[in-house]
Amino acid sequence: MTDPTSSLNPITNGNFPGHHVELGVETPLRLDSGAVLGPFTIAFQTYGKLNADKSNAILVCHALTGDQYAAEHHPVTKKGGWWDLMIGSGKVIDTSRYFVICSNVLGGCMGTTGPSSIDPENGKPYGLEFPVITIGDMVRAQTMLIDHLEIEKLFCVIGGSMGAMQVLEWASKYSSRIYSAVPIAGAPRHSAQNIAFHEVGRQAIMADPDWCQGNYIAQKKRPRRGLAVARMEAHITYLSEPALHRKFGRRLQERDQISYGFDADFEVESYLRHQGSSFVERFDANSYLYITRAMDYFDLAAEHNGVLANAFRDTNVRFCVVSFSSDWLYPTIESRAVVHALNAVAANVSFLEVETDKGHDAFLLDEPVLHKTLSGFLDGALRHNGLKR
Repeated sequence: MTDPTSSLNPITNGNFPGHHVELGVETPLRLDSGAVLGPFTIAFQTYGKLNADKSNAILVCHALTGDQYAAEHHPVTKKGGWWDLMIGSGKVIDTSRYFVICSNVLGGCMGTTGPSSIDPENGKPYGLEFPVITIGDMVRAQTMLIDHLEIEKLFCVIGGSMGAMQVLEWASKYSSRIYSAVPIAGAPRHSAQNIAFHEVGRQAIMADPDWCQGNYIAQKKRPRRGLAVARMEAHITYLSEPALHRKFGRRLQERDQISYGFDADFEVESYLRHQGSSFVERFDANSYLYITRAMDYFDLAAEHNGVLANAFRDTNVRFCVVSFSSDWLYPTIESRAVVHALNAVAANVSFLEVETDKGHDAFLLDEPVLHKTLSGFLDGALRHNGLKR
């Protein structure tokens, strides 16, 4: 287990392999809160090769607990990338065709500037002095990265969960800069239920004595217990009841009978504890607070007098909207709301509800129907856009 006071702590030392670019040096990033941030660092990874006219770039947007290591060995977990099933040569997002970009979001903890980063004004970690951010701020920072890469127009922006929120933000605010958009298992705004789940997680973190009012890095501590509980609670929402039952049922964990105590009697309890304890090794507690808050604030229709269709008016973007039948975190009705809004403005949109019992996390798993549909959508967009295969 990583020593929280060690200079080699993977969360706080900032030494992450890959690409890093300093942005906002001359023109700081103006945040939705009114604060300005700059300079700031964006950490990102790329896969494949950018073609001569820079028309084959795909931006992959990660979910809440994801990062830039979408399709490669992760430097902290030592596991494969979170979307290895989707990205690679011959896969859905074919790196022999496309130049794939995945950046760690603003507020993150894997090399992009966030609350664990050093504030250049005082040489100390930002902590809660880091400004509150929104999905809009994350995407605005991404546009600055794309400008840095001198890419005028992205072939596609794709992502699941919080990644889908970023996709919708791109399609609404920067439609002239993207050709196609694939929001998967997402929503045009965060529901009251989801805000409630996030608040429970945040309160668990802030109730941990080692949180130290957000100054745990300076105190050489980490709120492991609170962050682990937040992860456990959230992870339940990523699964479905049938998936949990199939995987665990009421099976006991390495015992023949119940203990009449509070140890992990059941396999599902042991699984959640493992999810919590492993998560704290690769994620920063304050980043969790900031990113969940950004998701809570997301409401695309609110910026258009409550009319979601107005967020996409006059769009030329080609959309493929995807949901999962057993996803109760972002149920199909949320995706249908996006589709109806796009239909209202005569946008080019296709829609797929994948029948699966795997729940919200199905977008990370082997779902042949999903992969076949997205391959077909990208192939069609490729032909329509005149890109060479």
